[in-house]
Amino acid sequence: MINHDLPKDPTLDEIRLALAPLIARNAAFDGWNDVAVELATSELGIESDIASLSFKGDPMAMIDSWIDAVDRELADRLPEEKLNSLKIRDRVTTLLATRLEVMNPNRESLRRAMAIMAMPQNLVRSSKIGWRTADRMWRMAGDTSSDFNHYTKRAMLSAVYGSTLSVFINDESVEFSETRAFLDRRIENVMQFEKLKAQVRSRKDFIPSVSRFVGRLRYPA
Repeated sequence: MINHDLPKDPTLDEIRLALAPLIARNAAFDGWNDVAVELATSELGIESDIASLSFKGDPMAMIDSWIDAVDRELADRLPEEKLNSLKIRDRVTTLLATRLEVMNPNRESLRRAMAIMAMPQNLVRSSKIGWRTADRMWRMAGDTSSDFNHYTKRAMLSAVYGSTLSVFINDESVEFSETRAFLDRRIENVMQFEKLKAQVRSRKDFIPSVSRFVGRLRYPA
């Protein structure tokens, strides 16, 4: 029986999105596998064959759908009118901090997901997922750039988010104060870089070393 939250004849994409948060909750105990899918399927009340077809036993497909669902929940929590009243730095910080709040109930599942995404065979796909998330967050923040800035902003946000997650999954401080402090420092790095770009934009001989800067965000001294 189809859950009432789903359309009468849901598409596979709609089924994936509906199942993804439930799979994430089960993945903390069972891993990102068919067992977690089966449990989510029973809870949602759909046919197991349909769920199996949706993910085909692929952990990356399950993780991809979960991250997509997190992106959408983030957009629901932070509508345009709520973000527009903030300065750009505060918009980005709020987006990242709220995203961690969304993922917090499934921190162990996140830890397992990150281990899977870091596997060599999954790196390209993981990079695409990370870029998609960074792009969505920048668009929520009001970014409309289409030039070189479009790519540098997303590369930097991906690096900031990735490094922050590495701190977040191991953070046992009160209200994740260590993660928040780390995030604030990385955002400050990004703002400094943006100021530098603005100061030297008119210089034709200026070519920002994005790869070097992103490396510093991922692996700060």
